[in-house]
Amino acid sequence: MRLARWRHGETVAEGLVLDGRVVAFPDGRTMREVLEAGLADALARYRDVTRHDTAPELTEVRLLAPLRPPSIRDFVAFEEHVEGVTASIDGASQVVPEWYEYPTFYFTNPHSVIATGDIVAPPATERLDFELEVGAVIGGVQRSDGTNLTPAAAAEHIFGYVIFNDWSARDVQGREMKVRLGPCKGKDFATTLGPWIVTADEFAQLIDGEGFLPIGMQVEVNGTEIGRDLLSNMGWPFPELVAYASRNSRVVPGDVLGSGTAGNGGCLAELWGRRGELSPPPLSQGDEVVMRVEGIGEIRNRVGGAVPVPDIPRARQRPRNRARETVEVR
Repeated sequence: MRLARWRHGETVAEGLVLDGRVVAFPDGRTMREVLEAGLADALARYRDVTRHDTAPELTEVRLLAPLRPPSIRDFVAFEEHVEGVTASIDGASQVVPEWYEYPTFYFTNPHSVIATGDIVAPPATERLDFELEVGAVIGGVQRSDGTNLTPAAAAEHIFGYVIFNDWSARDVQGREMKVRLGPCKGKDFATTLGPWIVTADEFAQLIDGEGFLPIGMQVEVNGTEIGRDLLSNMGWPFPELVAYASRNSRVVPGDVLGSGTAGNGGCLAELWGRRGELSPPPLSQGDEVVMRVEGIGEIRNRVGGAVPVPDIPRARQRPRNRARETVEVR
C-alpha cells in the first residue's frame, strides 16, 4: 500500500494512492492514527479498499510530505559514502575503526521537512549538496513501547519506507564539525520525504537472510545521472538501525530513520573527495534534483534562492571572572 498526504484545492487530506488516484482513509483516520495503530492494523483495514472514480487523480493534487515525524534520526550506514565524504570534508579518505562498531546517527530537524515538488530554500552556501537515502517509518506494535528492541522486534516496528533527501550545505557543515559537533546548521534547513509511504509488506519477499533490502537507488541533476547504488550496501540492515536507536531510548510511531547516503555518487561531496575537485559542481539556483528508489517511486525538487537572514556577531572574548562584582546599594 501507498499512504500519502495531499492538498486538493483548499483541502488537505490523508489516505491511499490507488491506481493513479488519491482516496482518503475511509474511516476518517489521520496519518498519525494509522501509524500509531501499526502496520498489521493498516493492512487489515485498507488492503481491500478500491479506487473511487470520483476521487482526485494524482495529477490534480499537490503531494505533501507524507507525515510529520516526531523525530528524524539519520544514520551513516554506507561505508563507500564515508570513504569519499571524509576526503571532501577532512582532506583525507578514511573510515575510522569506530564506524564499524555501531551504527552512528545524528538528529535532524523534523520541522524542516518538505515534500516532493517543493522549492528548496538553502542557507548562504557555496557547496549545496543532496544526499540519496531511504527512510524507514516507525509504526506501533501491540505490547511494545519501542524501547531496547532486538533486531527481530525492531523489524516489526518498521511500518514502511520513504525516499529521503538530506540536503546539505557542505561548507557550513565542515565549519561546525571542526568544533566537534554537528552536522547541525549545515543540514537543518530542508529534508525531503516522499513521495508517499510504501508499506513494509511490499518488500518482504526481497529481504535477504541477513535482513538487507536490495532495491535500486538513483539520483540525477538536471537530467544527468550522478549516482546509483543498492540499499543492501548498507553496513547494517534497517532492523539493526532501529534496534540501536531504541537502545536506552525509544522509537515511537512516526519516527523516521534514514539509511544514510548511498555510495557511488549518492551525494556530490563523495565525488568531490574522490576527484579532488568540485566536479560535478555544487547545486545552484534553478537546478532540479530527482531521486528514484525501486518500489517506492521518485521525488523531485528545484533549488531556490538563499533566504536573507539576520547577522549573528562573532564570539566575544570574555574575562573569565568567577564571581560578579559587588555593587554597593545605598
